[in-house]
Amino acid sequence: MKEIQERVMMAIERLWEEEVFFLQTLGRFPSTLGNEGAIQAYVADYFSNVLKLEVDKFVPEPKTLSEHPAYVPVEWSYTGRPVVVGTARTKGKSVGKSLILQSHVDVVSPEPMQEWDYHPWKATIVGDRMYGRGIQDMKAGMAAMIFAYRGIQEAGIRLGADVIFQSVIEEECTGNGALAALERGHIADGALIPEPFGLKAVTAQVGVIWLRIKVKGIGAHTERADQAVNPIEKAYVLLKALEQYEKHINQQPKHPAFVHHPHPLNVNIGTLHSGDWPSSVPSECTLEVRIGFYPQIDPAKIQKEVKAWIMEACYQDEWLSHTKPELAFFGFKAKGAEINKDEPLLQTLAKVHEHVHGTKLNTTSITAKTDIRTFLLEYGIPATCYGPVGEGMHGTNEWVDLKSVKDVTKTYAAFILEWCGVRS
Repeated sequence: MKEIQERVMMAIERLWEEEVFFLQTLGRFPSTLGNEGAIQAYVADYFSNVLKLEVDKFVPEPKTLSEHPAYVPVEWSYTGRPVVVGTARTKGKSVGKSLILQSHVDVVSPEPMQEWDYHPWKATIVGDRMYGRGIQDMKAGMAAMIFAYRGIQEAGIRLGADVIFQSVIEEECTGNGALAALERGHIADGALIPEPFGLKAVTAQVGVIWLRIKVKGIGAHTERADQAVNPIEKAYVLLKALEQYEKHINQQPKHPAFVHHPHPLNVNIGTLHSGDWPSSVPSECTLEVRIGFYPQIDPAKIQKEVKAWIMEACYQDEWLSHTKPELAFFGFKAKGAEINKDEPLLQTLAKVHEHVHGTKLNTTSITAKTDIRTFLLEYGIPATCYGPVGEGMHGTNEWVDLKSVKDVTKTYAAFILEWCGVRS
């Protein structure tokens, strides 16, 4: 196996410039929500014509997926937004374990673009860094997992079990892309997702819900503002209540996986929209909120708790007590998740990480969510995240460290060889 690994690592070195170019190509697709079709067409073509995989390109079907409890209803169409799965089938009886390598292509908006030092859709290289929206989260991971397999191919190695590549959508808002791929039957004995947590393995993550609050007021020309009710000002009452709620949940006993984290649960006001004219008092104000909570808690319980907290704040305000806001839970209703540290998947990852890098594998509990919850909670497939180093996720000047991308590529290649086995 040592000689085989060396051949593969040499192949990865030879392919490095091609991997960087591939990552730049991915980064130049503006694949925000609803705009994933072009990059998925590129990925499907690459899977088929370069990797020689058996490709399944399909559009998620909400009517079918809605039968699954993990499905999240959406307010948009899936037309032209496929999930792409490529399978490398082993020839003959498996001599190892099958593996899913999964990445999402959807990215968040780069706005305000004028705040960037480098164009968010040009994948600019400066020194050892590549800048761009989605470069860190998580197109670099996709490049790493694909070129790990490319290295194995180039070295002429035949694997002992299937490897399934999943390129999914909506990791950033619902998780329905991951669910669609698994519901379609693309399952395996384990899964790795190269989310960029700095060459650390994720062992726990929080759950997340999204909430939309619509506050009503009485609109008017500003010359009658004293007779109107400004919903922006009333929304501030609820913003303060949510701030207090965040303090409250972080003062409660912590989940064991987050006991050393100073502030594990975040309540984030992500959007606020109101009005369309400076000299008019608006009639309504809408804010959208992201709320985190610990593993092993039902999202419905958190929804009920948050609703009660907001209604209590309304009772303290003369206007809101009789003109209550409209609350709608949408998008994420994602449970938190954990993976047992004794799980063979993690042990194998720790073994190959130490072999490739000469250091012990560190683990982390993250205050965000990833698609591993669907694998772990809905299908019983052991899964973790392990990806490159970078900064600026969901912010300006997002970048990834290219050396770390190569490091992850090598770790993934070693993991594939160890997990899937090699045919003689």
